[in-house]
Amino acid sequence: MSISDLPASPVRLAAGTAGPGQPEPTPELHTLYRDFERESLVPLWTEIGDLMPIHPRPAALPHRWSWASLLPLAQQAGDLVPVGRGGERRAIALANPGLGGAPFATPTLWAAIQYLGPGEVAPVHRHTQHAFRFVVEGEGVWTVVDGDPVAMRRGDLLLTPGWCFHGHHNTSTEPMAWLDGLDIPLVDTLGSAFFEFGPETLEDTSTPAVSRAERLWGHPGLRPVAGPRPRTSSPLSAYRWEHTDAALADQLALEAEGHPGTVEPGHAAVRFTNPTTGGDVLPTIRAEFHRLRAGTVTASRREVGSSVWQVFDGRGTVWTGDREHRVERGDVFVVPSWVPLVLAADEPLDLFRFSDAPVMERLHADRVLVEEPTR
Repeated sequence: MSISDLPASPVRLAAGTAGPGQPEPTPELHTLYRDFERESLVPLWTEIGDLMPIHPRPAALPHRWSWASLLPLAQQAGDLVPVGRGGERRAIALANPGLGGAPFATPTLWAAIQYLGPGEVAPVHRHTQHAFRFVVEGEGVWTVVDGDPVAMRRGDLLLTPGWCFHGHHNTSTEPMAWLDGLDIPLVDTLGSAFFEFGPETLEDTSTPAVSRAERLWGHPGLRPVAGPRPRTSSPLSAYRWEHTDAALADQLALEAEGHPGTVEPGHAAVRFTNPTTGGDVLPTIRAEFHRLRAGTVTASRREVGSSVWQVFDGRGTVWTGDREHRVERGDVFVVPSWVPLVLAADEPLDLFRFSDAPVMERLHADRVLVEEPTR
């Protein structure tokens, strides 16, 4: 009997000449591999190319979801799918086509469009996954975080740190949709998820213009002396658009006056931070906002770790590796680990971005490469 006559083994074994560093195929080696399989063992020498590649080779693919398609589908779900205990949320996850049907945008990040109709209430619950909401359009919904009602309006970033009870209620006569971001895939991989139902009704259905958290923590450069000690998640529940907009406008204005402050010519950016530490708003998620002048083309940037972007306003072109996408308001696109990204603005272009950078930095796995674009 020759090795080619033996049934295939799930362990990689060439039926002819051995590859570099591999033993010559023999019936005895084939039997050894079968014994490995029976004992749930896998030899490193047959897998090292996949386990230790020369550079990151993410399973996730660059992809774009069009807001012009997402919003009508969310509206249809609003007509057909109720919100209530059990289903909990009318949220539609963005499933990366490279992840085998899993409802994950990247191996570490979850993104979804959540839709709440007029007068609807999403029930109270909590989970160990960290979450935020970013609003592209609309208002009239309040998210209630640990009993504190927080208004949601266009351009706002709203936080729900892990293990905080939260629910949502729409007090308006119009539906509202927004982007949800969580670390669900990371928590799922780590096997650290917990979930708990909350009260059957919201603790507070009032509609204050300013939440208690903002009244305590929302004063730039100031923190309460009696406030909590530094903690991993930000105590500030809302980062308002007017502050983000002003910071970006000032960066570009200073650049025009000849002063430093922008990431690169024509490219302003800010990072949302925890006022108790100066670090990221959530321990596993970094949130940023970027603004490009019309005609700006960014340098090509690749980094370890993945990110999800949503166009807040404007139009432009995005290159992720060899993929080119035209993008406009509301569109969402994903950039997997170590895939080069170039942004180009046809008109003033505003983009919200979230990433798993805090995880990569804490693990000392972060790496960034910036190159001038060739386009």
